Amino acid sequence: MKIGVPDETAMGETRVALVPPVARKLIGNGLDVLVAAGAGRASRWSDDEYTAAGCEVLEDRTAVFDRSDVVLQVRGLGARLDGGADPYRDGQTIIGMLGPYAVDDATLDALADRRITAFALELLPRTGRAQSMDVLTSMASLGGYKAVVTAADALPKLFPMQMTAAGTVQPANVFVVGAGVAGLQAIATAKRLGARVWAYDIRPAVKEEVESLGAKFVQLDLETDTTVTASGYAHEQDPEFYQKQREAMTDAVGAADVVITSAAVPGRPAPTLVTEAMLDGMAAGSVVVDLAAEGGGNCEPTRPGESVEYGDVTIIGRTNLPGAVPRTASQLFANNVANFLNHVLRNGALHVDTTDEIIDATLLVHEGAIRSSHRDSGIDTDPATKTDAEADDGGNDG
Repeated sequence: MKIGVPDETAMGETRVALVPPVARKLIGNGLDVLVAAGAGRASRWSDDEYTAAGCEVLEDRTAVFDRSDVVLQVRGLGARLDGGADPYRDGQTIIGMLGPYAVDDATLDALADRRITAFALELLPRTGRAQSMDVLTSMASLGGYKAVVTAADALPKLFPMQMTAAGTVQPANVFVVGAGVAGLQAIATAKRLGARVWAYDIRPAVKEEVESLGAKFVQLDLETDTTVTASGYAHEQDPEFYQKQREAMTDAVGAADVVITSAAVPGRPAPTLVTEAMLDGMAAGSVVVDLAAEGGGNCEPTRPGESVEYGDVTIIGRTNLPGAVPRTASQLFANNVANFLNHVLRNGALHVDTTDEIIDATLLVHEGAIRSSHRDSGIDTDPATKTDAEADDGGNDG
């Protein structure tokens, strides 16, 4: 079986779906790996490294699609800069982040007509068996880390406390909104940099994790019985809840030098959690990093992909923070996608077992049928704390 790795064509995408060390393992398992020339350049993996790992490097990107049985992509299905479609071959299999909440019906119909099999890794269940394949968790962790580093670079004061002959420098105050994977990594990173950290999440169960990282949990006087889904993730709330939440958060935002937000709902606009009125209470030079910028942002003035000034506050709305550390991001993504690939292969051939929850959840199109558009799930895209049942479902396949 031939595995193809084209270069990424989405705007600003620096990651690659497979890196040489992981490709070497796949080749050792009897697979052939074809890589487009320059595919790893932005993440600092050279063509020579792919060749040394046993990959065949092709100068023609289209040839990767023509010759591959399975195509691995960081971002596929309509992510091209020119707006065109990638040249998928009839009967081919696509594995990657395919934007299942935004992909249009015409694209799905075309894939089905050509009997293409498409797996969207964003839809992986958050279970113990799927942990080694979970690209959202891997990328969210990097996003949380990079959000704090980005904020520290933009903040006109130090994060750590320093006692010097010239006087004592007080530590920065960081407020993290949302304590899923990205939020928890943001908390840990801010603490390592020496900041004082507070955090809030609508899921009361994460309080212990927040405090275990050395942060203080902000307890708001809000009803939280319906804020957690059966899978243990934040559930989308009604407008009245978000209004009460904003009112309760005003003091915490006003006291912060840095605010990190990370609440996103797939296929829907991100909830507005930080309003202009809250920003009015922040000190000059304060920074907001909005990890939900791609969905419109949790901060009212956020502009996706831009940094804007609201009065004396900087709002950073970068939409691909994991791509800012592309070598590490590509390594993690490659491990995740290779584990998924191993899970769906049996004796070197694709084995689509729809009774398997991992395969069933991620399969968009197969054997000429559109299985689901997955546009109305209403769950938070920032993976959160596992429920007890999920935590006990240990082990992983592949």
